[in-house]
Amino acid sequence: MISLPTYSEQRVAARRRLPHMLFEYIDSGASNEQTAHANRASLDRIRLKQRVMRDMSDLDMSSQLAGLPSAMPVGLGPVGFAGMYARRGEVQAARAAAAEGVPFCLSAVSVCDFEEVQRDGGTTPWFQLYMIRDRAYMRDLIDRVVAAGVRTLVFTVDMPLPGIRYRDARSGLYDTGLRGLMRQAWQGARRPGWLWDVYLRGRPHGFGNFAAAIPGKTGLGDYWAWIRQNFDCSTNWDDLGWVRARWPGQILIKGVLCAEDASAAFDAGADGVVVSNHGGRQLDGVSATIDALPAVVDAADGRGSVLIDGGIRSGTDVLKALALGADGCLLGRAWAYALAAGGERGVVSMLQALKAELLVAMTLTGCATLRDAGRSLLD
Repeated sequence: MISLPTYSEQRVAARRRLPHMLFEYIDSGASNEQTAHANRASLDRIRLKQRVMRDMSDLDMSSQLAGLPSAMPVGLGPVGFAGMYARRGEVQAARAAAAEGVPFCLSAVSVCDFEEVQRDGGTTPWFQLYMIRDRAYMRDLIDRVVAAGVRTLVFTVDMPLPGIRYRDARSGLYDTGLRGLMRQAWQGARRPGWLWDVYLRGRPHGFGNFAAAIPGKTGLGDYWAWIRQNFDCSTNWDDLGWVRARWPGQILIKGVLCAEDASAAFDAGADGVVVSNHGGRQLDGVSATIDALPAVVDAADGRGSVLIDGGIRSGTDVLKALALGADGCLLGRAWAYALAAGGERGVVSMLQALKAELLVAMTLTGCATLRDAGRSLLD
């Protein structure tokens, strides 16, 4: 009998372990959180067609994500500040991904920089990047990542400015100065396990890849102030050409929700897109990602990879996404909760549970290989 933690169990464990503002940062969505809830509700409405008496003794769930092999069609997507959820959290998550044979994408706003993750995480990660105003710093960062041998860039385009997240504002995440430090200290003191293991033993808590851009700043409020000042609202498709000229590997455009933008991304030189609404954390009221997926797949028309995130919690969800045309899924909250709940072992357990669920889903829909995944799996 398999005994692995569920998404809900790891979420509860993360809530008990993390200071309030950190849990709220993972858990919250934009504004009234309609889109965050819709991501999950739309997946729940999809039904798979059960098939029986089919020889499933030679099942294969291996995949290619962004042209690279993966043990299953799943990767750990970029999650900000993961080094505050567990001690050197990005490194622990990268180790878990490497152990289970799936990709790990390092967030641009990580605590551990990509050099540390590559050195200590047992893998060369994918790297997420936003367009920032300081093009010289951005150029130097791209050059560093390319020199380290990173082959896949996840260029996130749906955050020209941060979304309105009321729960984060109420939790004290954006507070700066003495008031912010006092609120953070009080919340940390109420979680002594986190305080000892992460805050004290997990230092330094820098701004990872952007540490040189904001020297001397260590508070979460300071980081958010820098993001609001430096993320670039003037970004357009010509800027992808600027990035493309400097990046020799794969570029995935993350934040695509409609056919028009998918076509524009491939026309501008992208190798793939990620259908994403930032986990419902940016513009509330937009489509659930699984609802947007079919039109994006049609617009891609085989020109490159189509991945999806948003609400993916189980192997059954993964198979639903593949049936609608996705090449694979990126996880966000699922691995963030798992990391907070149990560090590297928590993420390994989460991936093993998802793999077991995918095995059952493939077996009972008669899907022996991922090449067989299509609309025929849907009821």
